[in-house]
Amino acid sequence: MSEDLTGRLAVTLDLVDVTDKAGLMDRVASALALPDWFGRNWDALVDSLSDHTVWPERAVEQGLLIVVRDWRPFAEQNPQEWGTAQDVFAEAVDRTPALAVVLALGGSS
Repeated sequence: MSEDLTGRLAVTLDLVDVTDKAGLMDRVASALALPDWFGRNWDALVDSLSDHTVWPERAVEQGLLIVVRDWRPFAEQNPQEWGTAQDVFAEAVDRTPALAVVLALGGSS
């Protein structure tokens, strides 16, 4: 985690080698250190992204920026799931002005 130019706490969500929804949910849970009770479904994801009580402590005060990297292979292999993931990210951002989600272009290297 680091701080972005807007002062938000930046968290990288790296999707390298993620091939399915379960892998995506596991990676999000790990990147954001979500609680064990996180349900690993789309509704639980939008709720968690919108809920300051499960955010990293500094993010509650500063805001949260999630940078999604290496998403293109997942998107190409799972276009329907990727579409849903984008909808979930958009809904969470709409609910929570302190949250921003960006898709990084290029790879992780």
